[in-house]
Amino acid sequence: MNHAIRRATELALDETTTTALRATVKGTADEVVQAIIDEVPSYANALSGRMGGTIRRAVRTALGHYLDLASGNATGGDAGDAAYELGRGEVRDGRSMDALLSAYRVGARVAWRCLAAGAVPAGLPAAEVAKFAELTFAYIDELSAASAAGHADELAAQGRAHERHLEQLVRDLLAGASPDVLRAAAQRAGWQPPVTLTAVLLPAAQARPACRVLDPGTLVLDDLPDALGVLLVPDADRSHLLRKLTGRTAVVGPARPWTRASASYARAVRARSLPSDVRDTEDHLPELVLSADADAFADLRARALAPLRTLPAATARRLEETLRAWLLHHGRRNEMAAALFVHPQTVRYRMSQLRDVFPDLGSPHRVLELTLAIGLRVG
Repeated sequence: MNHAIRRATELALDETTTTALRATVKGTADEVVQAIIDEVPSYANALSGRMGGTIRRAVRTALGHYLDLASGNATGGDAGDAAYELGRGEVRDGRSMDALLSAYRVGARVAWRCLAAGAVPAGLPAAEVAKFAELTFAYIDELSAASAAGHADELAAQGRAHERHLEQLVRDLLAGASPDVLRAAAQRAGWQPPVTLTAVLLPAAQARPACRVLDPGTLVLDDLPDALGVLLVPDADRSHLLRKLTGRTAVVGPARPWTRASASYARAVRARSLPSDVRDTEDHLPELVLSADADAFADLRARALAPLRTLPAATARRLEETLRAWLLHHGRRNEMAAALFVHPQTVRYRMSQLRDVFPDLGSPHRVLELTLAIGLRVG
C-alpha cells in the first residue's frame, strides 16, 4: 500500500467530506457487487446467497479502510493482507486471476463513480477531485497486486502439494501397496486410474524429458537408486511406446492392471540385470523366467549336466553343444548337423555317446530338465 499511502498524504480528505462518503459506503458496496455479477461471468453465481452477503461486507470493509486511508488515518496493511488472502481463496474456488482482475476493474469504476458523486456535493474542491481519483485507482491497483501475489503463491503451493501426492502415489505403486491404499493415494493426487500401467526403467536424467512426449497421465519418479528413473505409462500401445522411446536407454516392462504396477516395475528391474541388452522385456521372457531364481537355476543346471562332468572337458563341451542342438531341433539329424557344422554321421556318433551318458535321455522329466538347463540357457 505504499504508493496509495503516498497519494493519501497529498490528499487527506477533510472530516466533512469523509463523513459524507461514509454514508454512501453500503450503497456503493451493493452497486459494486451487482456490477461484478452483471459484468464478470465467473462471478454470476458465486456472489449470490450467503457468499454474496460475505462479499458485500468485505467490499464495505475495503471501502471503509480506503476512506480511512484517504483521511490520513490508516496504513493500508490490513487491506493488503485481506486482498492477498482473497487471491489465495480464488484459487481454492477454481477461479483464475483474470476473473479477479476483471472484478477489480469493474469495482474500481463503480466505486469511483459512487464516491465521486458523494464527494463533489460534499464540497471537495475541483483541484482535489483529481487527487481523489488517483488515490482511488492507486488503492485498487495495490489491492489487485496483493491478490495476484496471493493467487500465485496459492497456485505454487497447490502445485508443490500435487507433485508430492503424485510422487507418493508412484512410491506406493512401486512398493506394491494394497488396492485400498493406492485408490486413496490416487484420489489425493487427483489422478484418474487407467486400466493398465506399463513400467519404463531408464536413466534418471532421461526420465522427465521422456515423460513429456508420452501420455499426460504418465507418472514419473527420478530419484531411484543407481541414478535411475521410472515412468508408469497408462494404457500404453506397446509398439507406439517403444517408438517414442527410440534413442533412449529404456527397459519396458509388461502392461499390468494399475494396482499391480509393481509387477511391471520388478520385471523391468530384473531385465536390466540380464547379461544381454534388453529394451522390451516381452522379447526376453525365457531369460527372465530362468533368471528369476538364479541359485535354483544353477542347481538345476549342475544336476542335469552332472553326467557330462565325468568326461574330458573338450568331449563334454562337444556333447553339450550336440545335446542343445538335439533339444532345439527335436532330434532332426540333418538340421542338427547344419547347426553344428558337422556331418550327419558325426551327429549320429555323438548322440550314441550321449545315450551312454544319459540312459534315460528320452524320458519326459529328463528332457524337461535338460531343456531348462541347456536349450534356454541364459548367457
